[in-house]
Amino acid sequence: MKKQLLIAVSGLALVILLFLFGKTSEPPKPVAQAADSHNHSFDIEDFIKEKKASLSATALAKMDSLEKRGSGTEKLLSLANFWKDSTKFYEPALFYQAEAAKLDNSEKNLNFAAQLFLEWLRVEKDEAKLEWETAQAIDLFQRAIKIDPQNDDLRIGLGSCYIYGYSQSSDPQQTLKGIQEILTVARKDSNNMKAQLMLGVGGMVSGQYDKAIARFNRVVKEQPTNLEAIAYLADAYAAAGKRAEAINWYTISKRLANNPHYSEEVDKRIKSLQ
Repeated sequence: MKKQLLIAVSGLALVILLFLFGKTSEPPKPVAQAADSHNHSFDIEDFIKEKKASLSATALAKMDSLEKRGSGTEKLLSLANFWKDSTKFYEPALFYQAEAAKLDNSEKNLNFAAQLFLEWLRVEKDEAKLEWETAQAIDLFQRAIKIDPQNDDLRIGLGSCYIYGYSQSSDPQQTLKGIQEILTVARKDSNNMKAQLMLGVGGMVSGQYDKAIARFNRVVKEQPTNLEAIAYLADAYAAAGKRAEAINWYTISKRLANNPHYSEEVDKRIKSLQ
């Protein structure tokens, strides 16, 4: 069951995410840690110290200059941009972006940093890093909600962190926590398609495929070109054992995406169902 859920939530959905962000391959990330990485937690400060040693002399000198120059959010954002633009290690960029947002403590910047973490944790494969990214994203969304408690997008983002961040652990309590956050939005505005989409994902993670299918169908009816919703709908039908419907929606998603890389992944999924 766990393997099936991971395929549904992280298989074609991952390809969709990369496609939607204009990428045709997974974001540049450091080499995966040893297989026993789940036995320890991820420490970002230790990670930064370790990766500093691998930087070129030029990059290291630039970073040292940034660390000695400026202060406050300006310094933190400069370091975030350095790690994002000058190295293949993105985790430090996320860290410094988050620290700058916490220091600034504005809803806009907290939300921006939280969304970056949410985007990243959705494609994270290292369990220890996923745990850290999820905790950071949840904290940032919660801080933003304290400032703007009526912001529905923030609450959907928070719920999404629980659903995506804990999908690999198959923890029903964490999934339920995320669903409850998003339900507060859907009950207030049943036409919020972001909420309906994520409730569908929550249904898939919890193995409630019929409910997930109903949610995704609703989104697709309102937004017939929503590629992510269509791909999830196809995955939900596949997980429910409804192969003909799954193949139909996979084919529709392929036509809508019109992308060779995505089409290749869809063809593999269709072949596995035939």
